[in-house]
Amino acid sequence: MLIHPDLLMVLTNEHQRELFADADRGRVLTTARRARWSRRAGKAPVRGKPTGTLASCEPSAAVPAR
Repeated sequence: MLIHPDLLMVLTNEHQRELFADADRGRVLTTARRARWSRRAGKAPVRGKPTGTLASCEPSAAVPAR
């Protein structure tokens, strides 16, 4: 069975468009994830630095055991 050259060209172009769309979708999702993580990183408290006047309840490796 022979495939008409025009049909083959249409199928090839369609496949390429699908591949480009998948790549674009991946780039958009990656950018969104990075933006989300950077926003979260800005809001997260930094461990080991005082955040207020109260002492931290976290155990510290530098404090000797009693």
